[in-house]
Amino acid sequence: MEMKTGDSKEKNQMTKASAGTLESGDIFIQIAPSEEDGLQIALDSTVAYQFGEQIKTVIAETLHGLGIDKAEVKATDKGALDCTIRARVTAAAVRATGKDVWK
Repeated sequence: MEMKTGDSKEKNQMTKASAGTLESGDIFIQIAPSEEDGLQIALDSTVAYQFGEQIKTVIAETLHGLGIDKAEVKATDKGALDCTIRARVTAAAVRATGKDVWK
């Protein structure tokens, strides 16, 4: 999935946004602009010991696929599957950037 963007100035515009819930089987994603290069992913999960790296990988891959390489992400996981993580990250990214990736 690719995010359609114009010039690089447009690509860097981002506001704070979130998606998801704190219900069992879901994940709450908060995304915000970052002063630092790269993605800073903070994960709070009861299954972080077993699946933390996989959750962070899915978040990072989804954001990279949407053209977002610089952001702060806070994720509160309640046992979400990878497909749910991708959906919540995509929704938060669309809200944060205003870009419609479904065109």
